[in-house]
Amino acid sequence: MKYRYRIADQLLKDKLEAMGAVLIEGPKACGKTTTAEQQAKSVIYIDDPSKQAQYKQMAQTDIRLLLEGDTPRLIDEWQEIPQFWDAIRFEVDHRSEDGQFMLTGSAVPVATNDIHHTGTGRYGWLTMRPMSLWESGDSTGEIALSDLFHGPEKIGGINKLTLHALAFAICRGGWPKALQKKTEKAALLQVTEYYKAITNSDISRVDNVKRDAERAKRIMRSYARHQGSQASVATILADISANELENISDETVGVYLSTLRKIFVIEDMPAWNPNLRSKTAVRTSDTRYYVDPSIGVAALGLGPNDLINDLETFGLFFETMCIRDLRVYADALDGMVYHYRDKNGLECDAVIHLRNGSYGLVEIKLGGEKLIEEGAKTLLTLSNMIDTSRMKAPSFCMVLVGVGDFAYRRTDGVYVIPVGCLKN
Repeated sequence: MKYRYRIADQLLKDKLEAMGAVLIEGPKACGKTTTAEQQAKSVIYIDDPSKQAQYKQMAQTDIRLLLEGDTPRLIDEWQEIPQFWDAIRFEVDHRSEDGQFMLTGSAVPVATNDIHHTGTGRYGWLTMRPMSLWESGDSTGEIALSDLFHGPEKIGGINKLTLHALAFAICRGGWPKALQKKTEKAALLQVTEYYKAITNSDISRVDNVKRDAERAKRIMRSYARHQGSQASVATILADISANELENISDETVGVYLSTLRKIFVIEDMPAWNPNLRSKTAVRTSDTRYYVDPSIGVAALGLGPNDLINDLETFGLFFETMCIRDLRVYADALDGMVYHYRDKNGLECDAVIHLRNGSYGLVEIKLGGEKLIEEGAKTLLTLSNMIDTSRMKAPSFCMVLVGVGDFAYRRTDGVYVIPVGCLKN
């Protein structure tokens, strides 16, 4: 398949122009290596079975030999040889040139005596996720998120995603290899096998600690059921305890979740804490999300038809897909995505906050006039609570929907935009 456009392409180019080395992190199979290869002038694949032992031996004797080559030089799966970190930092210091190295990794390296420096000032960081609907070609991209920050009076876009296409996109996910498959069945099987690899091997390989595959599956199923909530470790423990043959602790569940974070399978969302006119207490717990909705769907053994027949579950994973896309788009705008919830139960699914202080409020609804009206009401309520003497007013309020023919601006100023029309 022809290499697809990735938003990360430009982000990587920008970072290479500014930093001596760039670390590209993200889940396995999200396209890190392919993205880096487009800009690399030389490559070394550390996980090449025919050369891995030789590379590790060279790293012990003279690692600088592995750094020789045209630049930018890509070190793929660098975490297999943690000595690369300090060696590249040293090399960057002495070459005094930007864009020297790219490192890709699908796991955060465990604590090691081979890393002595944080890399501050030498390394840039780039987090990659599975592809957004715009990158996979499922969104028309008629509405740019960046334009909404300027508050356009009129918007227009036509949604081409049917309910089935939306359900399939959720279950397939944004994995480049799944997009290459000729049939829906083959694409969905990619995700099933990915989930099996996580529970059978990846969750143990990250730090070489053997973990129980069945327990990992139970925890991932529970996590999938709690998508979009602030469920505690204790809640997940209670959820799985009935099927555990032995007593396990909060700490054990916490270790499994921490490991899933290290391999970029889950990506919790931090809370947003705005300046409000009232003394309302804001909840600070992170919100639970998989990095891609397809992982949670696979954990529960569901397919597109299951989602269509259960709209509540459909809405749950639709939200996860939208959060994935908003995170990808926000990265391109130098922004972050947060979640808001206060003690009174007022909740906003996503707050896109840019580094310049501008922000937009987003409610995510599968579709239908009643849900859109509820979402708009929530957004306007929260917007009116903001103390604009202490922070900016929101640049926009948006109800992001799945089904719906058009993108439009309501008379109250709230944008209603199908995710199938959105891009960065």
